[in-house]
Amino acid sequence: MLPVAIVGGGPVGLSLALMLHGDGIGCAVLDARPAGAGHDDRRVLALSHGSRQILERLGVWGTIGATPISTIHVSQQGRFGRTLIRAGEAGVPALGYVAEAGSVAAALAHACADAGVMLRHETRVGGSEIGVDRVRLHCVSPRGSEAVPAQLVAWAEGAVSAEHDIVRRDYGQQAIVASVMAREPAAGVAYERFTADGPVALLPQGNRHALVWTVPAAATAALSALDDSAFLARLGALFSGRFEFTAAGARAAFPLGLRYRETPVAERAVWLGNAAQTLHPVAGQGFNLALRDVAQLARLLARRPTDCGSAELLARHAAARRLDRRGAIGVTDGLVRIFGVRNALAEHARGAGLLALDLLPTARRFLAQRMIFGARGW
Repeated sequence: MLPVAIVGGGPVGLSLALMLHGDGIGCAVLDARPAGAGHDDRRVLALSHGSRQILERLGVWGTIGATPISTIHVSQQGRFGRTLIRAGEAGVPALGYVAEAGSVAAALAHACADAGVMLRHETRVGGSEIGVDRVRLHCVSPRGSEAVPAQLVAWAEGAVSAEHDIVRRDYGQQAIVASVMAREPAAGVAYERFTADGPVALLPQGNRHALVWTVPAAATAALSALDDSAFLARLGALFSGRFEFTAAGARAAFPLGLRYRETPVAERAVWLGNAAQTLHPVAGQGFNLALRDVAQLARLLARRPTDCGSAELLARHAAARRLDRRGAIGVTDGLVRIFGVRNALAEHARGAGLLALDLLPTARRFLAQRMIFGARGW
C-alpha cells in the first residue's frame, strides 16, 4: 500500500512527489494525460521569490529559464496616484519571476524521472472508496482497470468541483492572455494597471511582455477578434501611451471567478493547487499559494507518521494553512472588488491610497513580504 497517491501530474502534483521522494516517503503520481503533456504550455506563471526558494530546493530552478521582476509599478487608469515596489526594499534579489508554465512542468517532470519517482501516465481515477486505514482509488489505464490503495490521496488535478463546502463567485470577467512586443525594453518591470473593466498586467518575459488583460465577459469575443494593429492600439490606450506596442502573439481567453473549499482536507484526502482554490490572477497568487500548501504538507509528512492519512495530521495541515489561504483569497478578491467600484469618489480614494503607499516604505515592504512569502511575511 502506498503512503501517498498523488492524482495529477502537473507542477503542483510533481512538486509534492519530489518533496516526498526526497524525504523517503513512498508515493506515486497518477496522471490522466500522456507523458510530456503540458510541456508546451505557453501560459505564464508569476513566481514569487519564496517559490523560487522552493524550486531551488527541488533542484529544478536552474532549468526553468525565468525572467526576474525587479520592480512592480501599480497604477489606476485615468487617475492620479501610483506605487513602485522595488526588490531592494524587500531585501530580495527579485520580487518575483516570470516563467512559462510548460517550462516549470518539464523541469519538474525530468527531475521526477531522474529521481525514480513513480509516474503513471494515462491513468484516470474513476472513483474512490474510503476504508478504516486506507483509500482505494479505482483507476483505468491502457493496462486495464485496477485498484490502487493508499493511506492518503492528494488531489492535485483540475479545478474546484465538489458540490458542498465550496465558495463560488463569478466576476463576470475573462482574461485575455498573449505575448506582446514593445519598442521599450521590459527591463524587469512588471505593470499592474487597474481600469474600469478590470486589472491589466504586463509582465517582463525576456525581451517581450506577457499580457494578462481582464475584460468583461461580454466584450471578450469582439476584443479577441481584432487584428493585431487594432488590438495593440486598444492596449496602448490603457497605458496612456507609455508603450509603443509593435507585435502580438496568439491570444487565448479564460473565464475568471473565485472558487475555494472552506477546508482543503477530508477523510484520507487533501486538495492542493487549483483543486483547493481557484483565484483571480490579479497579484499572481495562485501557483505561489499552491507551492506553499505543498511545502507545508510535505513538512508534516516528513515527520514519518505511522499513518499519512490520519485525521490528526490532516487537521494540523488545514490549521497550518488557514491564515495563508484566507489571506491570499482575501487579497485577490478584495482587489477585484475595491478596484471594481465605478464612481469618482472611489477612484479618487484609490488614487490617494496608491500615493500614500508610495510614500510609506514600511507599508510597501510589508506588502512585498506578504506577496513573496505568504503568511510568513506577516
